[in-house]
Amino acid sequence: MAKSITQEFVKGLWAEIPPFRLVLGLCPVLAVTKTVENGIGMGLATTFVLICSNILVSMLRSIIPTKIRIACFIIIIATFVTVVELLMQAFTYPLFLKLGIFIPLIVVNCIVLGRAEAFAFKNPVIPSTADGLGIGVGFTLSLAAIGLVREIIGTGALFGVSLFGADYQPFAFMVEAPGAFICLGLMLCIMNLVGNK
Repeated sequence: MAKSITQEFVKGLWAEIPPFRLVLGLCPVLAVTKTVENGIGMGLATTFVLICSNILVSMLRSIIPTKIRIACFIIIIATFVTVVELLMQAFTYPLFLKLGIFIPLIVVNCIVLGRAEAFAFKNPVIPSTADGLGIGVGFTLSLAAIGLVREIIGTGALFGVSLFGADYQPFAFMVEAPGAFICLGLMLCIMNLVGNK
């Protein structure tokens, strides 16, 4: 039992890491990863929703009618997204402003809905919790890694601290939409090369 729970958690850190292996959730990956802070904030918000919705879907799986399960999943997910949105407004308002519309859009994030449908609806609470936590942590690490590369190359700073001095000419396109695509593509390439070896 403990081994399978560990496997459910660990798969989200490499084998099924959302942006790189499942190629899911790319909208927030490309939009909010201008900085590490934004990436971590979005990742943690999504992780909270993933864990809570997986738990509730798993608990209610025997009473949710199959024909309307997707609508039920969306209601459950929307509830937890509203909780996250209110918590961020109360405690991390500057970050909430930076992430903007992408917080409410967690409701339609295919990672969250996909885990509810593919895993939580078919499994007990503890494995579903481990699955949500693993996928969420993997997603957070992915966003942070992309944000790290984009912030350092695109601004020459990390968390607002200059890394290369006043003479550094930042590659400003890295903090724009084309830079997000290039960074994601290069990181996908590296993940595939490492994975194949």
